[in-house]
Amino acid sequence: MKVRKAVIPAAGFGTRMLPATKAIPKELLPIVDKPAIQYIVEEAAASGIEEILIITSRGKSAIEDHFDRHAELEERLIAGKKEKELKAYLDPCNLAKITFVRQQEVKGLGHAISYARGFAAGEPIAVLYGDDVIMGDVPATKELCEAYEKYGKGVCGLKEVPTEQLSRYCSMKAEKLEEGLYSVTDMIEKPKKGEEFTNLSILGRVVLPPEIFDILDVTPPGAGGEIQLTDAMKVLANTVGMTGVIFSGTRYDMGNKLGVMQAAVETAVNHGEIGNEFKAYLKEFVKNLD
Repeated sequence: MKVRKAVIPAAGFGTRMLPATKAIPKELLPIVDKPAIQYIVEEAAASGIEEILIITSRGKSAIEDHFDRHAELEERLIAGKKEKELKAYLDPCNLAKITFVRQQEVKGLGHAISYARGFAAGEPIAVLYGDDVIMGDVPATKELCEAYEKYGKGVCGLKEVPTEQLSRYCSMKAEKLEEGLYSVTDMIEKPKKGEEFTNLSILGRVVLPPEIFDILDVTPPGAGGEIQLTDAMKVLANTVGMTGVIFSGTRYDMGNKLGVMQAAVETAVNHGEIGNEFKAYLKEFVKNLD
């Protein structure tokens, strides 16, 4: 079955990015001239996704505003013949059919995804984590959707994580199928030392079959007292199995100060408008670093 729908969970508090996120949702933190969540929506659209559900929480209505139209601003841009700015303003409004739902209690990623049952309506869903921007020549979500359509199982987007960092992520029990593709039969969230299966971890992207919702309904709270999506996917992996895809793009953690700065600098270097000037500035700047 073709994957047509995607869910972007964006209900987290963004505490690692305080005080910037006190009034601004972390998903709207800019990477040069676009907010992080727009890159995520653009990736979904470039992967063939037609409908997107964004799960928000209290205080995040600005995310809805970003993908909406503002009549007065639009009229001013048209009257001022600011075609470039008008295009930039309209682009996020035309990427896909986007709807929103508010997660009234933030009880974990698994709890957030359970809100998407009606939206999924019996179809598979791609899940693009709101903290993770992935940039590359081929959209990461497209790579996962192709694996879902080929193997008919849930798909995890994987990268290798240094052993000392695995306790912050999850560890996958996986056997290689072909180059960049794995059969996943087990996983553990935030493993303690000695509990790891491999250094492969889910980083920001999954495609889930409709069965995930019934599993989430009976998934008890796990790490941190929250309903973990990983615990529900573990059931899938243990029963029917999942497919793991080493996606080709670079992942930036937008809930982390260093990740935000890496995304901004690397995007600016390649930016069509400011790239050359920024590279010249950067070269000069680093000459004076200790």
